[in-house]
Amino acid sequence: MTEALKPGQKFPTPTPGFGDRVFYETLLRQRPDSSMAQEWCVAYGVLRKKEASRLNEMVLERKRTGKSGGIGSSPVTSSKRQAADGGKKKKKMKKAKILQDDDDGGPDMQVSGADGVGRTVL
Repeated sequence: MTEALKPGQKFPTPTPGFGDRVFYETLLRQRPDSSMAQEWCVAYGVLRKKEASRLNEMVLERKRTGKSGGIGSSPVTSSKRQAADGGKKKKKMKKAKILQDDDDGGPDMQVSGADGVGRTVL
């Protein structure tokens, strides 16, 4: 790396057309509070020095306090988890029953030859 590193930069700065860079820069523009976009942009040095310095302080503070700021950052109590799991199980069972009921295809449906692929009849 021939240029000086920016505050918080750990990796070489990717070219402007690099897919990850486009994604994270766009994410940071659309959601300036996105912790993952902030961390990536700081670590790869894609921001101006002044903005990189400001975001680097925010990232370091977040790491010191242990706050990720993501969707799963709040703890879920066991009662909430059980309620959530119960709803999913009922939904899965209902979906499975619908799939089982739909398997027969009706009296007018013919079974294709592909149904027996991989089975040898002697």
